[in-house]
Amino acid sequence: MTQSSQGPVSSDGAVSPHDAEPAELLLAAGRLTVEGRLVQASNATLYCSIEHDGVAAHCVYKPVAGERPLWDFPDGTLAEREVAAYEVSKAMGWAVVPPTVHRDGPYGPGMVQLWVEPDPDVDLVALSRSDDEAIRRMAVFDAVVNNADRKIGHLLPPGDGHVFGCDHGVSFSAEYKLRTVLWQWRGKPLTAEALEALGRVGAALAGGPLAARLAALLTAAEVDATRRRVELMLRHRVHPYPPEDWPAIPWPPL
Repeated sequence: MTQSSQGPVSSDGAVSPHDAEPAELLLAAGRLTVEGRLVQASNATLYCSIEHDGVAAHCVYKPVAGERPLWDFPDGTLAEREVAAYEVSKAMGWAVVPPTVHRDGPYGPGMVQLWVEPDPDVDLVALSRSDDEAIRRMAVFDAVVNNADRKIGHLLPPGDGHVFGCDHGVSFSAEYKLRTVLWQWRGKPLTAEALEALGRVGAALAGGPLAARLAALLTAAEVDATRRRVELMLRHRVHPYPPEDWPAIPWPPL
């Protein structure tokens, strides 16, 4: 299935990851058909087709029942954290996370995310080490959501200059656990674009719809910590430094 970035729904009935509303409708209301499993994933990650009212696409379905327990995150919360990451992505105005919803599926409730096929001609290692603006946006986003697992393979460049990111289940800890391969801007001034995006998400966290949405997905302490991270970045106006008591780079980095 070819995904078009030219509009909400292309002539072949595909929906674009750049258009949130039709993609969310498809993901929430569509009929899921499991086609396979991504065996390299640590949690149950199912590759599915999804169809609703003549619109079709592929997606990833991660049922809560297939989540592997972690010592530092409450059991059964990873799917909700994936959705929370998408909500923050929307509030920032950067769309760095593909459309994502929480819904019931063939194996119970879980996260369903629109599939983004990365361009095979893009060198992901080189991209992750570059000064690409899209990668810099990802670094800022990861700092906001406190992403503890930004690997190179979690970068999804569809080939149009944009870069999406996936696998945000271990984000939003109330403790500082940023672990990423994107440290090339540590301590450097944030761009004007980043400060504007942080201002948007900060305002949305101050009592707007985002605050209510995250309150339904995360603990109160995690929402407060997210708000504080945004406030700190706006105050100091620099990219954060690696934590001193936590591994700075995920393993394996790919």
